[in-house]
Amino acid sequence: MSYPPPQGPYGGQQGYQQYPPGPPQGPPSHSPYPQQQPYGAPPYPQQQQQYGAPPPGQYPPPGQYPQQHPQQQYPPSQYPPQQGQYGAPPPPPSHSPYPPQQQQPHGQYPQPQGQYPPPHQGQYPPSQFPSQQPPYPSAPYGAPPPQPHGAPPVMPTPPSPGYDPNQIARVDMSGAADGLRKAMKGFGTDEATVIRILAHIPPQEIPVLKQTYQQRHHRSLEADLKSELSGYFEFAVLAILRGPLQQDVWCIYDALKGVGTKESLLDDVLIGRSNADIRAIKTAYQQTYRRSLESDVKADLSAKTERMYSMILAATRQEESAPVYPQAVDADVSELHRATEAKTGTEQLTVCSILTSRSDGQIRAIAQAYEHKYRRALETVIRSEFAGHMEDALVRMVRSGADRAMRDALALEECMKGPGTKDERLVERVVAVHWDRQHAAQVKGAYRHRFGKELVNRIRGETSGDYEKMLVAMLE
Repeated sequence: MSYPPPQGPYGGQQGYQQYPPGPPQGPPSHSPYPQQQPYGAPPYPQQQQQYGAPPPGQYPPPGQYPQQHPQQQYPPSQYPPQQGQYGAPPPPPSHSPYPPQQQQPHGQYPQPQGQYPPPHQGQYPPSQFPSQQPPYPSAPYGAPPPQPHGAPPVMPTPPSPGYDPNQIARVDMSGAADGLRKAMKGFGTDEATVIRILAHIPPQEIPVLKQTYQQRHHRSLEADLKSELSGYFEFAVLAILRGPLQQDVWCIYDALKGVGTKESLLDDVLIGRSNADIRAIKTAYQQTYRRSLESDVKADLSAKTERMYSMILAATRQEESAPVYPQAVDADVSELHRATEAKTGTEQLTVCSILTSRSDGQIRAIAQAYEHKYRRALETVIRSEFAGHMEDALVRMVRSGADRAMRDALALEECMKGPGTKDERLVERVVAVHWDRQHAAQVKGAYRHRFGKELVNRIRGETSGDYEKMLVAMLE
């Protein structure tokens, strides 16, 4: 369920508003669900109402709301197609030495499973709540909405690559291990070889590489590299060698240790993650530091910020395969408006409860419907009603649902703008993006569209030496 990587560089400014004349061509689909459009493309003419579509005239279908967010304005030709869409062309053949993973990269969501015939034209899926009341008035903070009777079963989103201990590559890493040892023997270090071997290593191969190095050379790869390298180049290499899961755990510990809390680092790691990834992070944190992540967060934070993170760590988000029901979206939109713009003072926990418990697809629909109904972007409302760290966290939640590629492009630019470069944050964010090659290509396209320049060239202008070469290699 992945798309092939982009063919060549993105087309700059050409192709804007040039949408394909008809549905994408691909192998015939036997899914009972209607085919969906690529992200951002206009709708194809429909002869029949889509499953779960609202009655005509209520509000436009997803994707047709007025889009005023900068991150939603680029034409679809600027990015590789979003994953998880029906009618997608098959992925290119894999040459990976280990079995393919039946899962989506972080941030994507799978095609619904099971064979469920669509209802008759114009018919909504059955609902459990009266039309004039919110669908889940008694749900506790952070609880997902109940599934309507007769809804398709929701398939859990699998953990991202590198977050399942059983995802170990069956591959011979002796060549890479010997190459790294040779690069560090004698006088000086062959940094180019270190970059070549480590810049694109998949997460599942990192444990095999470290184990092979230990067995063949009776030395710790991390200790050897740490003694040979220095500065932000060393910082980047060690971040890669930890792998995505242990790097997340390391970042959380770094955010919580000492006086004060690095809340933005917590946001980078925890916001917008699948339930499976959150559970994997909590387990790895417990195993690494012999302490509960929830307890450490609770001890370091306070008041409503601590409550918000407790909702996130509960890992009770709706799965990405969960349907997006227009009635539930409408109820959430009304509740968000009631808790913010419609009154004096803001019900902060109500907003946190909704955004921490909905899937990316549901948040995307909520943001579009809110802007259509109230003529104001949800992100703008949050910025006017909140302040400080909670504002930043809630904005990140909305951006995670609306457009992950633009979210990460803006986060990378934030590290480089103004006087000086936030080098540690730049390394951490580049490493996090580079694990998913297709997502990295989307981030580069989003950056080009938003800022009119290449992300790699921007990084070259802010870094130097082997540190620069490593970051550039991870993104190329």
